[in-house]
This record gives sequence, structure tokens and C-alpha cells, in this order.
Amino acid sequence: MDPYELKRRDFLKKLGLISGAAAITGVGGVASMLIDQREEIVLSPEQKQFMDKYENWLEDFNDMAKYQKVDPEHLENNKKLMGLAEEAAKWQKDLVQHMKDENFARYYMIVTERVTNTI
Repeated sequence: MDPYELKRRDFLKKLGLISGAAAITGVGGVASMLIDQREEIVLSPEQKQFMDKYENWLEDFNDMAKYQKVDPEHLENNKKLMGLAEEAAKWQKDLVQHMKDENFARYYMIVTERVTNTI
């Protein structure tokens, strides 16, 4: 297997939780049914801080994913994607902990659906 494919697989493994959420929500899935309820979901200050960080990360990831569709061989973009994967790996334990809260999990799925539709 070539080095690019190994890096790609590692990247996808690191984003496993996002992929899992994408599989659960699907296009037009559960998250779309909850979209109107987003404002009603109450998060703790710690969860809100995490989601602010995650939403900023998601915006960057979304931009990189769009660009990769256009030019999958672009080295700089692929490096940025790997950097985003490494950043996500750092806070994955916090995400797992937060996902135990049903309100947080619903909010997370709603926010994640944006990137799911792009990918």
C-alpha cells in the first residue's frame, strides 16, 4: 500500500466518531428532524465551549473536504486535513464523555450533518 493510502486510512480512522455520526444521521436523517430543535437544546458551559471549538474545527474541515473533491492530490490541502485529524484526536476523549449526554449528542449530530452533506 502506498504512503498516501496509509495516511488517508489513518486520517479516516481518527475521524471515526464523525463517520459514526454520519452513518447514524445520514442525509436527511435524524438530525434533519431535529434541526428546528437546535435552539432548544441546553448545553452546560463546558459542553458549549467544546461545541464552539468543534464548530470552528468543522468549518475548517468542511472547507478542506470541499477542496479535496476538486483536487484530491493537492499536497498542502492534504497536510491541512491531516493536521485537522490530529487536532480532533486530541479532544476525542472529551467528545466521548460529552456524547453520554443525550442533549449534547443530539446537538452534535445536528452540527455534524453539515459536514456529512459535503462529504
